[in-house]
Amino acid sequence: MAITLKPLRDQVIVVTGATSGNGLATVEAAVRRGAAVVATARNETALEALRARLSADGGRIAVCAADVSDMAAVERVTAVAVAAFGGFDSWVNNAATGTYGTLDQVPIADHRRVFDVNYFGMLHGSLVAARHLRGRGGAIVNIGSILSDRAIVEQGPYGATKHAVQALTDTLRMELEQEGAGISVTLIKPGAIDTPFPEHARNFMDQPPRLPPPLYTPSVVADAVLFACETPRRTLYAGGGGLLASLLSRTAPQLSDRIMELVGTFAQQKPGDPGDPARRDNLYDPRTDALRGTQHVRARTSSSVLQVQKLHPAVVVLGVVGAGIVVALGRPKGARP
Repeated sequence: MAITLKPLRDQVIVVTGATSGNGLATVEAAVRRGAAVVATARNETALEALRARLSADGGRIAVCAADVSDMAAVERVTAVAVAAFGGFDSWVNNAATGTYGTLDQVPIADHRRVFDVNYFGMLHGSLVAARHLRGRGGAIVNIGSILSDRAIVEQGPYGATKHAVQALTDTLRMELEQEGAGISVTLIKPGAIDTPFPEHARNFMDQPPRLPPPLYTPSVVADAVLFACETPRRTLYAGGGGLLASLLSRTAPQLSDRIMELVGTFAQQKPGDPGDPARRDNLYDPRTDALRGTQHVRARTSSSVLQVQKLHPAVVVLGVVGAGIVVALGRPKGARP
């Protein structure tokens, strides 16, 4: 079965982690563009407020309170989608949680909890989505991280889950392609995004955590996600800063390690600016959710790197070839290549 994705306005999209950060930005952008959305998260109060707000403006939205680490809870999301809209066309695995601290500082139970949400939650969503989409086609969009490509100090458990998420996504894609399921599978790799993540993460450092610059707004990730719902892509980087870090890690891994060792901890601390205490530590229970963090940071609202990736691959190849021809023609005669 060939992969054919519907225009966004004709889709029903499931979004996990829908009440905060990248998930919330995706829900709002999808509704604005005419899609119907099934929003799911642990925070039932925030879900109901989101439904009331978007419905009041004519948006089509259903909600389902669920912890993605619970397979039975994730399966209920499909039932809600079928009851509200007859099913869904795209499933976005976005829910995630994290910690700050060394591997030894973070208790083993907390390591497991991060995996339960970030890895097993994505596995649950992927399996449920694939079962529903087989034979009808659609898209599964997984939110990884630049930390899917390289590790960083102070976020060992989170980085480990994002490495696992990449392997999970690649395996899922191959299996679905092998059976001709007609399902597109995309991994989004955001860089540092100005979400409440540093406030939500459980912190074992002696200073408040932050995300290292450069930061981007959640709308950049939402742009990548909704593009992947309409257009098959293997991987999309959301933010040029993250892509540069990934390329450095691949080309000079030891140098990249040294940089992380020297500045990694400092770059992830924000003394005197802990953010909103009502958001602190949502590892096991929901806390106050929001689109962006309350710490004083600067965030870019667009990503040129993402826009280039959205071009048709043939256009990119032609552009590279064209640039090479221009350089070659402009070289003085007799000059060495």
